Amino acid sequence: MKSRRWIVGSSLPLMFAASCGFAAAPEPHRIDAAGERREYLLVTPESAPSGARPLVLLLHGHLGTAANALGGGSSPSPLSAWLDIAEREKVLVAALQGLKGPDDRTGWRDCRADADDNPRVDDVEFAARVVKTLVDAGRADAKRIYVMGMSNGAMMTLRLALEMRPAPAAVAAVAGTMATKSDCTDAELPVSVLLIHGTSDPLVPYEGGSVGLGESRNRGSVVGVDVTRDYWLRADGLQSAKPVEHSFPHRGDDPTRAREVTYGPDTGPQVAVITIDKGGHVEPSKRFHYGALYTRIVGAQNGDIEAAEQAWQFFAPKRRP
Repeated sequence: MKSRRWIVGSSLPLMFAASCGFAAAPEPHRIDAAGERREYLLVTPESAPSGARPLVLLLHGHLGTAANALGGGSSPSPLSAWLDIAEREKVLVAALQGLKGPDDRTGWRDCRADADDNPRVDDVEFAARVVKTLVDAGRADAKRIYVMGMSNGAMMTLRLALEMRPAPAAVAAVAGTMATKSDCTDAELPVSVLLIHGTSDPLVPYEGGSVGLGESRNRGSVVGVDVTRDYWLRADGLQSAKPVEHSFPHRGDDPTRAREVTYGPDTGPQVAVITIDKGGHVEPSKRFHYGALYTRIVGAQNGDIEAAEQAWQFFAPKRRP
């Protein structure tokens, strides 16, 4: 594949970089939404077939950036695997940039009514405007809109599943669950949901509770993975669906293990949970590994699966009616 080049010309925190293995190049875009000038990076595959393509929205975590999510910086996020997926599968990928909240750090206004540091902006409108712009231009397929987010971005992903119109066909939330005290509306349409979460996550507890780390454990509260799963099973009419269980082969010497439970057909509606036993607050990845200092803080990183690839496998057969 060709090397990847960053295109500079936006206030997004981009940098020049080159990396073997990536062909699609992120390009900065600006859009007005709910009275704010917002920014995102758009990845367009080379030699894509004509006509509307599937679109994946990516949401970085609290403190993160769209650029880092797509490979910028010294330690690229595992979400940057979407660059390869975009080129291979000929899909559009839009990494959205969150704004700063009262804590002067970037993030998203997800459903947590008790998260005082979340930005006071309409991120649902922002995401919807990006989708509408690309759909109206004939570039994105309105029936094949997908969303993936990490941490605060995962919680925002679940808000988009509830409130964005057109509703996404499927979403994937990594290390993020639904709010205990929610200011979001309930789901009106079925949305396929994939949850990926570590049982030893110190920031967003697998069983639910306060969000944050140490003295900073004051970023609102969330319900657990099982409660979030059950919400979407009800919303998608899958209460009686028989669970299908699968354990992934283990690789490496980390203490984690990955297993999946799926409810419903591949074409959707479908709910799936990938549990990372002993996993921390980090995206599982075979290729992109965080350093020992980082994982000492957030917990162990699983290397049995590539989170982005699992999300694409989940998304690919889903269509909005």
